[in-house]
Amino acid sequence: MSKKKIVVIGGGNGSAICLDGLKKYADKFDISAIISMSDSGGSSGKLRKEFNTLPPGDIMRAILSLAKYDYKVLRQIFYKPRFTNTGKLDSHNLGNLFLTLMSQYSGNFLYALEALSQSVEAQGRVYPVTLENCDLAAELQNGDIIKTEEFIDNPKYNRGLKIKKVWLEPCCQAYAEAQRAIEAADCIILSPGSLYTSLIAALLPVGIKQAIDKNIKAKIIYVAGSAYRLDGETGPEKVGEVVLQMERYLPRRIDLVIYNNHKLTKKQKEIYKTRNWGVFAYDKENLKNIKIKSLDLEDKDGGLSAEKVAAILTKFI
Repeated sequence: MSKKKIVVIGGGNGSAICLDGLKKYADKFDISAIISMSDSGGSSGKLRKEFNTLPPGDIMRAILSLAKYDYKVLRQIFYKPRFTNTGKLDSHNLGNLFLTLMSQYSGNFLYALEALSQSVEAQGRVYPVTLENCDLAAELQNGDIIKTEEFIDNPKYNRGLKIKKVWLEPCCQAYAEAQRAIEAADCIILSPGSLYTSLIAALLPVGIKQAIDKNIKAKIIYVAGSAYRLDGETGPEKVGEVVLQMERYLPRRIDLVIYNNHKLTKKQKEIYKTRNWGVFAYDKENLKNIKIKSLDLEDKDGGLSAEKVAAILTKFI
């Protein structure tokens, strides 16, 4: 029996959770990831500006999460430690510097991605959603325009102002291999995480929406999760509203929404408080016409469990 072709779309930690879980089923699935490329803050933003390269952070995490080796260990080596007392290297991590150096040395960002994938024996393919430099822009409810992901993801404006819509500047073309992966997929998984800056940002390059529309046989599954950053982008705070906003950027309805209905323990509430996370309200009135599977997907240390997410995805795929 041929493997099912699975494509995970998104960015940041949400995609990494899905990929880390799914790689354990690499004998059943042909796994691809399509990652947003509009990050403009932190280490990725600095390297992007200085070397005129694509932002390495999110796509580096996606490759590490698909590694043959333990993702938590690799993340601790390549991603989490930010250098201090190292001069110009301060605030950067090993993974971002590795990809930037390799792309500069080879003259090709794709070669750098392939080198990292080979190094960690990635159990799938990871594609940038675009090879063009672009930035995310957002219009707020009052008409104000906020530019670059850095200022959308970490807003300085009145948090009572919700995001009305987002787009890329300049308008950019999707990477052809990413389009082909979507067109060939049996299942398209929209990963959890920041709605606008991670997930919708990966749908905006010209060609992505068209590729989804062209592949009428693929089931679209959205792992909505349940948590969001209280100090992050000013998006919806109810799961039904999240889904409604998500579908505005898709050519057709989502086939299945997976929602984490876990009731937090006292310890987990403290973890959420420390991380400044909130929990989406379950607004039944906006979920009447949506096929949703509500179950416990929480990790004991807070956040989604990669193993639980992968197990439920495998069941529905």
